[in-house]
Amino acid sequence: MNNTFNAKRFGLLFKKTLLERPVQMFGFTGLMLSVVLILYVIAKALGGFGTAQNLTFIWGLPISSYFFASLVFGYFSTNASGSSYLTLPASHFEKWLCAVLIAGVLYPVIFMIFYRIVDSSFVTLFHNSLDPSSPFYKEQYESVFVFSFNGIIAWRVYPLFLLLTGASLVGSLYFNKIPFIKVAIAICILIIFIVGFNLLLAKIFFGNIVDAGPFNHVTILVGKEEASIEMPGSLNKIYYYSLSYILPVILWLMAFTRLREKEF
Repeated sequence: MNNTFNAKRFGLLFKKTLLERPVQMFGFTGLMLSVVLILYVIAKALGGFGTAQNLTFIWGLPISSYFFASLVFGYFSTNASGSSYLTLPASHFEKWLCAVLIAGVLYPVIFMIFYRIVDSSFVTLFHNSLDPSSPFYKEQYESVFVFSFNGIIAWRVYPLFLLLTGASLVGSLYFNKIPFIKVAIAICILIIFIVGFNLLLAKIFFGNIVDAGPFNHVTILVGKEEASIEMPGSLNKIYYYSLSYILPVILWLMAFTRLREKEF
């Protein structure tokens, strides 16, 4: 039998991971989907369809996935459950792959299917409520449309989902107790440090500045006018793709490395 990957063994591990903690896995999923529905209704009532669609997708996919990912390796919250998990007759690659598929594929697919059902239902109800004889019917009908999973907002959310989910998986292997809180604190400290250090460097090099965006731009005062110095386009692309895709890959691989260390 292959010591790295065996389809039957992996299938049993995948089934066990999902079914042995149904309250955590399915209960949390149900809770998050309920929150998404409530948030959509409230945001639509207060700000309209655009606000509801963007807010629930931006919050729902990366943030809820972040919390869900911390549950996948939740075995290490106690020594007994952690030891039991490590002694399962499965390779560390299979355990890592199981976590990747559950947190990185299964949960987001369930979320996006639910989101599409909710969004399509409300959009359809709105369209059906319009008066076809109204002179503004076409304009009103076309003003509300289903959220696009291939739109600019969605493609800005996907990298954040990968980044936060990867960080949560790593954190759940390094922090045994309440990892999602500890990882969130670590992320906040890191952001504050980067922003503060960037601001300090900007003041040293440019003097009187208005603001400074890390790896993006510096706005300085020239007399009474403001002028911006922006990162060159080629370097900005490198920074964007590194932050959006290379860093998440590193985090997901770090989870694999950390799990392997725990097993040894």
